[in-house]
Amino acid sequence: MRKKTALIDNMSPEGEEKRTVMPAHRREIRWDKLDNTAHLFPVIAGEQMTNVYRISVTLSELVEPDLLQKALDIVLPKFDVFNVRIRKGVFWHYFEENGKRAPVVHEESTFPCQFIRPNKNNSYLFRVTYFKYRINLEVFHVLTDGMGGLNFLRELTYQYLRLLHPELNTCDNLHADTSLNREDSFMKNYRRSAAKHYKTEPAYLIKGNRLNSGEVGVMHGYMKTPQLKEVCRQYGCSINEYLVAAYTWSVYSEHLNRSVTKAPIRVAVPVNLRPYFNSITTKNFFVMISSEFRADREDYTFEEVLIKVRESLKQQMDREHLENIFSYNVSNQRNLLLRALPLPLKNLGMRFVYLKSARANTSTMTNIGKIEIDDIYKPYIDQFHAYISISKGQHIRCTVCSYEDTLVFTFAYDLVDMSVQRGFFRKLTEDGIGVEIESNGVNYG
Repeated sequence: MRKKTALIDNMSPEGEEKRTVMPAHRREIRWDKLDNTAHLFPVIAGEQMTNVYRISVTLSELVEPDLLQKALDIVLPKFDVFNVRIRKGVFWHYFEENGKRAPVVHEESTFPCQFIRPNKNNSYLFRVTYFKYRINLEVFHVLTDGMGGLNFLRELTYQYLRLLHPELNTCDNLHADTSLNREDSFMKNYRRSAAKHYKTEPAYLIKGNRLNSGEVGVMHGYMKTPQLKEVCRQYGCSINEYLVAAYTWSVYSEHLNRSVTKAPIRVAVPVNLRPYFNSITTKNFFVMISSEFRADREDYTFEEVLIKVRESLKQQMDREHLENIFSYNVSNQRNLLLRALPLPLKNLGMRFVYLKSARANTSTMTNIGKIEIDDIYKPYIDQFHAYISISKGQHIRCTVCSYEDTLVFTFAYDLVDMSVQRGFFRKLTEDGIGVEIESNGVNYG
């Protein structure tokens, strides 16, 4: 019988591609499909809309880059979801195992969430940088969502701290609770669905003078979670509902100056589907729901805005509705006629659909949730941050995460005017929440 072979791609030091042949019993290249959500990201991503998010951890000691690189070299081979490159097939993009060395860890020198060019990153779709006490993980959304990214950053941090402090643990194994599951939970939980279940009507868009090309403003607001919870208890709402309402209120009262507008203020809220469908996948598994407020009067109070936001979110937060949202998307992917279209035609179609629906939301607010860390590592970890890149029509986007008793609310923006950000934090302080603000210095408004 003829011996099978597997082709392994390598790059020479000069950057020229070489191909070597190895027996299949020694090494086989693994490949994998993109999950349902991921198919869109390679089509729409570029310098102006990178679809990159960042999760970072701030340590109590200055980062040692050599040890961070060593930690990445150890951890990366264990995470198949990250250890890939993307390829173009005849009908779909697909992932292929990346046999190259891990991306080079380097000191941060640019604005966050810049476009990731695989040909300058050893074909990987994520990057790891550092700055003083902070380790940054930036991920092209095609790989995984925030939960998958946090999963990876936590293990990278644990490994780094073990190298820095050998007395912590000499074992390089992953934490027992860390998932390596790669199932496409969209496909697994798909149910036949005939109608779309999300908004496409144009929303009110925040416009204005832009920052210089390539610049991204970042503003963090630190607040104590117990204090925030008490305010939410008084309003009779959840933390997420309160924060979305405060943002909506700021757009209405600051940017619109309480004027009437036909288009609704709509905030997209990603929902992690894993708890609803008992999933532990490290691939993307989320859907978008949207809060909605129509500014048809000039005298709305914050309480009235909160009620409308809370009601619109609650109506969508049930398992059946969430299932219908992603099942509609999966049904398009499973359509035999669409599946038969070559990739270039699919790309044109997906780009058209995206551009048509891109203006359906004023902004996006992502809540990573409470980040849990093993007690043994807590003395070395001070804080976490997260933020997402600017998107088409959305010049201000928000991210929330909490660690220990501190919640961090982060704005990423490319507008000169910062009235929305100021109005948001002003509302919180008026409600008795102490807020400490930090920014990257891109403040022109």
